[in-house]
Amino acid sequence: MGIIQFKPKVPQDDIFAHALNEGGLDSTPREQGYYFPAEFAPHRATWLSWPHKEASWPGKIQTIYPRYAEFVKYLSRSEEVCINVNDAATRAAATDHLAKAGADLAHVHFFLHPTNDAWCRDHGPAFLVNRDPAKGKAIVDWGYNAWGNKYPPFDLDDVIPTLVGRELGLPVFYPGIVMEGGSVEFNGAGTVLTSTCCLLHENRNPHLDQAAIEGYLRDYYGAEQVLWVSEGIVGDDTDGHIDDTVRFVNEDTVLTVVEENPSDENYGLLQANLRELKAMRLSSGKPLNVIELPMPAPVVYEDMRLPASYANFYIANKYVIVPTYRCAADDRALRIIQECFPSREAVGIDSTDIIWGLGSFHCLSQQEPE
Repeated sequence: MGIIQFKPKVPQDDIFAHALNEGGLDSTPREQGYYFPAEFAPHRATWLSWPHKEASWPGKIQTIYPRYAEFVKYLSRSEEVCINVNDAATRAAATDHLAKAGADLAHVHFFLHPTNDAWCRDHGPAFLVNRDPAKGKAIVDWGYNAWGNKYPPFDLDDVIPTLVGRELGLPVFYPGIVMEGGSVEFNGAGTVLTSTCCLLHENRNPHLDQAAIEGYLRDYYGAEQVLWVSEGIVGDDTDGHIDDTVRFVNEDTVLTVVEENPSDENYGLLQANLRELKAMRLSSGKPLNVIELPMPAPVVYEDMRLPASYANFYIANKYVIVPTYRCAADDRALRIIQECFPSREAVGIDSTDIIWGLGSFHCLSQQEPE
């Protein structure tokens, strides 16, 4: 198990003052040959931020740790696991949970990077690789405002990518706009999928239109093509992240969730996405291969419809970790996902309590490529 890195907290303003003067990064990642690889490309590690905010799981936070630790157990058998923690007490509690779950602690490394919340997909580092292997990796530190200023404070989360960049000695790029990792999905061959309901929402970057957003996706993710679907799912407080609806499983194939009950409020939203996906063409002119994935039965807690979706799976080197919801569709969803990843094992982990935080395994994790 890695030794926790005890470092003083760096004020946010100091980090950005330092960022303006380091690295000489006066051209974009794309101009320098960087791009964001697909999640199904080989990983060095997975980054997480240990859950600690009770307000994200009101009345339930203690119930999530066994399943969260089970998630880490599979990750630790597949690649290195890097976990941001707030303090030594959090590290000790996390170690206890992970040991009980049977995680390989030799592959778990803790970093004293305090966070406001656990959603590392959105506040964590966006790792880039370069087409010239000699140039190594880089990080994009997008602005982060907790999904449109919904859940302040978020100042600690906002600086996590820069702290990770310092820890790993990687150059860090600063686009200066808000962007969350769960809002974008990549095929590793130049195409990024996203949703208009999220990236064009006025609570993110109201000064930017669709063309300007596409420019940032090209410049900072190295994308060549941007494809848009319209809708998210009911209960998603992110305004429609793509990682709850459509996921690439290879360069030309996507899994997309569909609601099979015409009276369900997600039915029309997901049919709209399905029609759009079937009309899309990749840069080569080839149509997307679209595979339908069922939605789980509605998960409701305290009269609130939660954003339960099988699309919020995480692709590790050896496993695909799939959230399940104690319903009849679980087994069918696992079979469909397993067929899409013949070289990996699809593993279902009960996310019924975790989804009370309004996200699941993909929302909680961010991959670091080889």
